[in-house]
Amino acid sequence: MIRRSFFQKTTAALLGLGLTGKVFAQKKNGKRKMKSEICATVEEHKLSFYAEAVKEPITIFHITDTHLFKDDQRGVPFQEFSGRMAKAYNETTHFQTGEKTNPEETFVETLKLAKEADADLITLVGDLFSFPSEIAIEWVLERLKETGIPYIYIAGNHDWHYEGMAGTLEELRDTWTQKRLLPLYQGKHPLMAATDVKGVRFIAIDNSTYQINEDQLTFFKEQVASGMPLVLLVHIPMYAPGKRISFGCGNPNWNEASDTNFEIERRPKWPVSGHTKTTFDFHKEVFSASNLLGVFAGHTHRFSMELIKGTPQIVTDDNASGGYLDVQFLPLENKDKELIAES
Repeated sequence: MIRRSFFQKTTAALLGLGLTGKVFAQKKNGKRKMKSEICATVEEHKLSFYAEAVKEPITIFHITDTHLFKDDQRGVPFQEFSGRMAKAYNETTHFQTGEKTNPEETFVETLKLAKEADADLITLVGDLFSFPSEIAIEWVLERLKETGIPYIYIAGNHDWHYEGMAGTLEELRDTWTQKRLLPLYQGKHPLMAATDVKGVRFIAIDNSTYQINEDQLTFFKEQVASGMPLVLLVHIPMYAPGKRISFGCGNPNWNEASDTNFEIERRPKWPVSGHTKTTFDFHKEVFSASNLLGVFAGHTHRFSMELIKGTPQIVTDDNASGGYLDVQFLPLENKDKELIAES
């Protein structure tokens, strides 16, 4: 019940009266360009997200950090690298009921709720797996197929990570994406992809190494240039002032000195110099994009909502403990436009 109490307190503090914004202007060719008016309200696991740019209702189920640990004989040769995470989420406490559960049960229940809600899209935003087990990936693909609901997937830092295996983070991500995770991308690029739903474009960008590469930055700029209303999906939250190091994409405090988990996770230490310029440039581009409705992330296993230069970022509680978000994107009605219009 502690987890739910935190969720409720965060909700009350941030969104008790709703989050609204005629969000910050940016200059383009010497002219000021305003972002769209938005309004968001949340009650427990239901988020209503209103925007002028949304023309018809869209329902998505946002799922992150399920941490499935299923394995079989094919995983025996890798137990040296999967042992710690294979035990990490064997039993969890459901964030609503306080009863004992496990990732398989919570994932199946969440998919059931998505089907009952007739969701337009399921967003699987990283750490679906505790390590890249073949049977777990096969099991997820079958469960997703049963729903009949379109989905978009990006990897988290555990999905491709066999702890202690030699190689850089980028090398390990590339290797286990190709060997195991590839079917989940449904033919799209594993590091960057876009899915259009009823006039809104959902962009998935893999930042599971905490960094962004040049191709991803270029891809994001192209999506912004399309003029379509955008929703950004990333596993690791974008940095916001005052947040913990786990909000590690574009975090100026992210570097070797702040890396306290590299030994237990048996991975290379973060670089002394911190983020690349490209990663910082990505952060700037994200929160300067006039057509970006919001950012949805995971990783922290704790619900939060940040407002960065007028753009909301929603971080979802872990699905391993039953967490998810039922998100409604809705048109902003004229009567509500008048309420938040400038005087």
